Amino acid sequence: MVEIELDGKKVEIVEGSMVMHAAEKAGTYIPHFCYHKKLSIAANCRMCLVDVEKAPKPMPACATPVTQGMIVRTKSEKAIKAQQSVMEFLLINHPLDCPICDQGGECQLQDLAVGYGGSSSRYEEEKRVVFHKDVGPLISMEEMSRCIHCTRCVRFGQEVAGVMELGMIHRGEHSEITTVLGETVDSELSGNMIDICPVGALTSKPFRYSARTWELSRRKSVSPHDSTGANLVVQVKNNKVMRVVPLENEAVNECWIADRDRFSYEALNSAERLTTPMLKQGGAWKSVDWQTALEYVANGLQQIKEQHGAASIGALVSPHSTLEELVLASALVRGLGSENIDYRMRNSEFAQKEGVRYLGTSIASLSQLQRVLVVGSNLRKDHPLFAQRIRQAARKGCAVSAINSDVELAQPDAWAMPLANSALVPVAQWVQALADVAVAIAAEKGVAAPANGEATVVAVAIAKSLLGGDRKAVLLGNAAAHHAKASSLLSLANWIADQTGASVGYLTEAANTVGAQLVNALPGQGGLNAKAMLDGSLKAVLLLNTEPEFDSAADANVASALAKSEMVVTLSPFKANLAFSDVLLPIAPFSETAGTFVNAEGRVQGFHAVVRPLAETRPGWKVLRVLANLLKVPGFDFESSQDVLATTGLHGVTMVSADMLSNKTKANVDVSPANVAIPTVASLYQLDGIVRRATSLQLTVDARRASSVNEVAA
Repeated sequence: MVEIELDGKKVEIVEGSMVMHAAEKAGTYIPHFCYHKKLSIAANCRMCLVDVEKAPKPMPACATPVTQGMIVRTKSEKAIKAQQSVMEFLLINHPLDCPICDQGGECQLQDLAVGYGGSSSRYEEEKRVVFHKDVGPLISMEEMSRCIHCTRCVRFGQEVAGVMELGMIHRGEHSEITTVLGETVDSELSGNMIDICPVGALTSKPFRYSARTWELSRRKSVSPHDSTGANLVVQVKNNKVMRVVPLENEAVNECWIADRDRFSYEALNSAERLTTPMLKQGGAWKSVDWQTALEYVANGLQQIKEQHGAASIGALVSPHSTLEELVLASALVRGLGSENIDYRMRNSEFAQKEGVRYLGTSIASLSQLQRVLVVGSNLRKDHPLFAQRIRQAARKGCAVSAINSDVELAQPDAWAMPLANSALVPVAQWVQALADVAVAIAAEKGVAAPANGEATVVAVAIAKSLLGGDRKAVLLGNAAAHHAKASSLLSLANWIADQTGASVGYLTEAANTVGAQLVNALPGQGGLNAKAMLDGSLKAVLLLNTEPEFDSAADANVASALAKSEMVVTLSPFKANLAFSDVLLPIAPFSETAGTFVNAEGRVQGFHAVVRPLAETRPGWKVLRVLANLLKVPGFDFESSQDVLATTGLHGVTMVSADMLSNKTKANVDVSPANVAIPTVASLYQLDGIVRRATSLQLTVDARRASSVNEVAA
């Protein structure tokens, strides 16, 4: 540790730290623009100049290492004068458009100009103009004349997103930030550039000119998309979600969110919203009141139960639903006497439940890994924030190995991080490829292998990688979870982890995949799994927050199969499943209801509604409770979502106890090269109904590429 004196106070700081770090520890604010705690030091804005005793001139706090006994003054006349001089230069070319700038009210330059800027300028020359650039549907670069060349966006692309999409060209007053080749900014984390831009050069294109920042109410929430459980600040005006930005949580999402977390809110205000209960009569949809709709459903379910038995009723539930909705959907189906409930709509294998599949380690620990093997995941697109964590680890020397089948994923730039080893094999041979790694490890350690295999060159390389280092993980992706031999993959992963000292876990697909397992939204004894329920054998089907045509592994005939049922009830915020549903019940999306998600690491995160339900929309848990009451199912006397949550034994923001989570399996390893279908994995902007209806996200390169692939496949 090094002790320095900062504005008369003694501060102890780790050797090698900068003056800026010491100031942060002491709670002293030093004005700055280019410095960001998550990015490398550039020292190019010079706003953080401070007075260091014995130094011949003011020094940049962000790039000046501390030394024992150093004396620093951040508010001396020398420091203030230097900071004011820098501000004068920054404002020479800055346009006077604060009244129409989206950054107005939350602009670092605007705030600091109040304290360090002059009341008039000595420069009378014309201001420079930088022409706008079109970089895609998410980021607006219409006013690049505002740019102060802090290069935060450039460093973010290189260091966090892993893709250098922006750079600086020319020199002096001709310098400008651009994509160089006129390309678009396509990173799945690109929206974070908007947050870190200290001026109004990079702004949100969907939010552009929609509201002033001081008009917005700010409310905490949790992302309903992938399994990170990113913490959000949802900004609201006139009971309408206007913008979504990250809420900093170092243990979960740090200060970043993925673009689908940020821009999917557009769907919440779209014309696709279902605003009133609807019944299909004579092939036409008719709006009805809630009482009529619920009585129709209750009477229909009761009649089907009497005529065909309770086993003819089932529910397919989305793992993007809240814990409370999943609890009540399960209780309702079981209260009717059926065990037909499942959330695993994209799975190909439905093994008997042995434990709750989860990440197997903390999210934060991904940043500190030294060795990692990823099986069956397009990591960067499936889990952008997990990929960002592992990218941090790779920058510090972590060796990343992968087993995959996609030719595109064999290229290092597809991962936006260096791959130490990559085994590119057909889906049907994934088990064999993992068995080969196990054989190589067994040979190195002199133990018996768990399955037959061959120590190929790449298998040996992966094995040696996993046998080195201290902090290690074997991570199974969405495609591995949905694989027809998922149990065999998990068994081998467990053996490899035991032999190498690694953790083993699933990246898990959705916001509440872990939660769905915890509350047993799974078929019981004699119950049908999702695949069996999708074949049209049920007489009554409840669809909670899901669209089987997009959310399941079923083929294109799923619509005609479900249309055979006597009653299909869709509970959704959107006009979904119109082709085969008989009833549509409008339930609230995450922004309009209180609820709970359990993320990949088992973190329980509750949230409240940020706006009132739209029109006749009602929270899903309330709809299920009333439906159960009409059906006279006992135990549905809940007054709030908290009452529902209490039945699970989970509460608040906490971690699920370790004894409730397990990735162990007793399954035998089957390496036979059977005809295995390609696992069904949702693309980046097709993961759930909200993302699918977000206009700007659907205009991105990733969405258009996925759409063209689907068209070719069809």
